[in-house]
Amino acid sequence: MNYISQGKLSIASALFKFVNNELLSGTNIDHKIFWSGLDECAHELAPKNKKLIEFRKNLQKQIDDLHKNKKGKKIDIKEYLNFLEKIGYIKKEGKNFQIKTENVDSEISKIPGPQLVVPIMNARYALNAANARWGSLYDALYGTDVIPETDGASRGNRYNPIRGKKVIEYARNFLDSCIPLQKGSWKDILEIPKVENGQLCLKLKNPKQFVGYVKKSNNLSSLLLKNNNLHIDIKFDPNSKSGKLQDKAAVHDIILESAITSIMDHEDSVAAIDAEDKVLGYKNWLGLMKGNLQTEVEKNGKKFTRKLNSDRKYIAPNGNKIKLSGRALMLNRNVGHLMTSPAILLKDGSEIPEGIMDAFITVAASIHDFKRKGNSKTNSVYIVKPKMHGPDEVAFTDLIFEKVENILGLKKYTIKIGIMDEERRTTVNLKECIRTVKNRVVFINTGFLDRTGDEMHTSMEAGPMIKKGDMKSSKWISAYENNNVDVGLSCGFSGIAQIGKGMWPAPDKMADMVKQKIGHLKAGANTAWVPSPTAATLHAMHYHQVDVFLEQKKLKSRTPTKLSDILSIPIADRINWSIEEISKELENNAQGILGYVVRWIDQGVGCSKVPDINNIGLMEDRATLRISSQHIANWLHHGICSNKQVLETMKKMAKIVDNQNKDDPAYFRSGRSGYQKMSTNFEKSIAFKTACELIFHGRNQPSGYTEPILHLNRRLKKSSH
Repeated sequence: MNYISQGKLSIASALFKFVNNELLSGTNIDHKIFWSGLDECAHELAPKNKKLIEFRKNLQKQIDDLHKNKKGKKIDIKEYLNFLEKIGYIKKEGKNFQIKTENVDSEISKIPGPQLVVPIMNARYALNAANARWGSLYDALYGTDVIPETDGASRGNRYNPIRGKKVIEYARNFLDSCIPLQKGSWKDILEIPKVENGQLCLKLKNPKQFVGYVKKSNNLSSLLLKNNNLHIDIKFDPNSKSGKLQDKAAVHDIILESAITSIMDHEDSVAAIDAEDKVLGYKNWLGLMKGNLQTEVEKNGKKFTRKLNSDRKYIAPNGNKIKLSGRALMLNRNVGHLMTSPAILLKDGSEIPEGIMDAFITVAASIHDFKRKGNSKTNSVYIVKPKMHGPDEVAFTDLIFEKVENILGLKKYTIKIGIMDEERRTTVNLKECIRTVKNRVVFINTGFLDRTGDEMHTSMEAGPMIKKGDMKSSKWISAYENNNVDVGLSCGFSGIAQIGKGMWPAPDKMADMVKQKIGHLKAGANTAWVPSPTAATLHAMHYHQVDVFLEQKKLKSRTPTKLSDILSIPIADRINWSIEEISKELENNAQGILGYVVRWIDQGVGCSKVPDINNIGLMEDRATLRISSQHIANWLHHGICSNKQVLETMKKMAKIVDNQNKDDPAYFRSGRSGYQKMSTNFEKSIAFKTACELIFHGRNQPSGYTEPILHLNRRLKKSSH
């Protein structure tokens, strides 16, 4: 890697050129001021960053020692709590307070709805996510298992009118539930409705739900409705396939406001290990903020250019013009405090803390949006911060953001923070975490996947963990989920900030999602993560069915979650698993690890739909990898399985993964000669060795994180090309 000296920094030439020639161009920020500010900040804060990581290690050692000394004895929860307070793991809770965040966009403060998370290094995914603000309900229903393929309603390659009829019926039932008519049903409408003198001829139960329209050739082409702050656009076209053949009212489609917000992810869903990778992600984010990101896409044999959607225009009943954003409000997830990056070296030759670099560059990119207001209408920058452990680390992030604001000439609290509640020490100190950023917090989210990984690592010495599938029904996880809502509401989040819930992991199982994910809203969340634009549209229906703000009002009065429940350790009471049960658990974990890791190492893919042991595609990222690797590491440590058994299982599963991936077109599109099998040469396969390291060295990884091992081996793989 070629470096350029700037002050006490050595900067990879690719990053240096990007910042000077692209990032800062048009911002009125002099590149010398940028680099000198980053230089000063990085050298001041890097030692503090290091101390925080050392404190994590120190706490973990003390917890490990406690469990070793108590081995074989039942944990006394009162004694355990006192111990955690004594060592500084649990902070003393202060007085009640309310957050004071200002200049928050309505997409976060006033509009409950889905949140789509995508890897920023993939321009197509990023554009799809930004454009997922609006989605076709007809397409989402027709193309997924929400409509069963029974009674002749198969999907097939050609349009199936039987399936189409079921889609129309489902959509009409949806309209009846959220936009009811005074009399009858939307299914009874036999012609295109009329709007005359600003009056809708259809009699709605709530006339205020009619908010706009578009006419084409004097006929209604769009009917804009609103429910729970979300828009529904009914499209009329008598010449369309559905309008001509199947729908007497000539409804061509029903467009739902879907992904209200979207997180462009620089963290768990990407594999960014060097300056080249980081610049690719930064460039895509810059393109989104400038509004000029585009990419060539091929679909059904046709090539076209994908770019950001324009705003949508309507006429209000009173004749005024309405303009609605065509794009999701975009947040940026930076990396956490653990990782460093070789893209910039400090004066002693050490790598820069990656989170400091992310903050400077992603915020600088956001300045391009301030004039055009294509994203934030309030000139706010939204940074989601993951993997923070407790109030001191959240306060450190606040300090980073304050430094960035000063150096880039931004108003204080321009940068808003989203707190990922995904580490145990943050959960038990959530109120105090929020207090440190009460003037800039806009988001708390339960990242239950990482949280499970941390749960297992923190209590590694306490005993063998319950099976992975049993974690979701364990006491600690329900307490953790409830606590996040309880604390958020007590701190005044409702109507100001988001209280979020985690990802739906099975992109092909949309029928199950439609049945289950409404539970997130009833639990008090005004946003929840989805893996695709289609999932966003389907999940959007839930926000029409449930008034989240009303649910939050109800929940404010419930008894707060007990800390003792949050801290209940999910170890098995009795080890009575059969040989078959143990073998199945190992195989399931091993297959998931290998399926994900081989793509990370060989392709640099940080998140993808990976077939599980039953060939069901599941969204895998570093959080799911953390769980699976820590679980096997725990069972190894406590003698539930042996090194030999695990290695044999890994080799067996490698063959299955190889078979699943042999025809994966992604490998061919990458310009390589297709998929490289792990099972043909276990000794030389970097991917296989990496997967094994994550397990056999898992107990010694900081907080059970997978990044250090993944990054090291991805670099080895890249250097071998």
